[in-house]
Amino acid sequence: MKTFNIKGFESFTLKTFDITDAIAGRNDVIIIDRMDHASIVDATRLSYANVTKYKHNDMKDLDEKLSRLPENKGKFIVVDGVFSMEGDLSNIPEIVKLAKKYNARVMVDDAHSIGILGKNGRGTCEHFNMLEEVDLIMTTFSKAFASLGGFVVGDHKIIQYIKHAARSLIFSASITPPALGAANKALEIIQNEPWRRERLWEISKTMNKKLISMGYHTGNTETPIIPVFIGNDEKTFMLWKFLRDFGIFCNPVIAPAVPPEDAMIRTSFSATHTDEDLDFVLKGFYEGGKAIGII
Repeated sequence: MKTFNIKGFESFTLKTFDITDAIAGRNDVIIIDRMDHASIVDATRLSYANVTKYKHNDMKDLDEKLSRLPENKGKFIVVDGVFSMEGDLSNIPEIVKLAKKYNARVMVDDAHSIGILGKNGRGTCEHFNMLEEVDLIMTTFSKAFASLGGFVVGDHKIIQYIKHAARSLIFSASITPPALGAANKALEIIQNEPWRRERLWEISKTMNKKLISMGYHTGNTETPIIPVFIGNDEKTFMLWKFLRDFGIFCNPVIAPAVPPEDAMIRTSFSATHTDEDLDFVLKGFYEGGKAIGII
């Protein structure tokens, strides 16, 4: 299956969500953002490599962590392109700059940005014009592609190595033809209907602005993932229940998925949401926030 046509890169489909375990070994170091997705964290544990974490999106801390590593160590920086709870972006340009400085490799898990970010929907790396500057880009088919499985894109030699070394790939079945067909059709839509992305960004900016104007805190989100920070587990569940009864589906997120002080209601929006849908959501958040005393 052809995916994204990136000069000098090859891709292949896979079922697993992360292949970090195939790339790094016992004598290597994996450097991750503290807020990286759980799938990345789990993959680092499978790899047997040493793991170093840096403060969320803190490039000064990343620089410091890299500077402490021996020069002869293999270094692999693995980050989310878009962080799944907070909705903010990794600083890909600075990460690549530091990777070159310390002779490290970079993998971007673009699960939440492929199909959304970039002129052609190719994700965070296209958004920053860094498609050919990172070593590996991978994503899942379970988000914008509305299917199952995923793919990884990288240099031909790296892809060949992953095909023969990724334990999670070797000991799993291929994705089903219907799942592949759905992903292929989604790719066609992503490529041929850019107006959907334009509509999605219009919705995202509007909803974020209006939630903030009500008195909610949405953090540093730059995407259609808009967290509504509550900071208290009980009130988070109270608001979630109010919204559920109101007719709005959303997710309460508490520790350990986020730090205890960042308990939130996670919202994410689609290009198919109508203006009436959005008004209904805003009404629910306004009435619920007032009833619980959050705003």
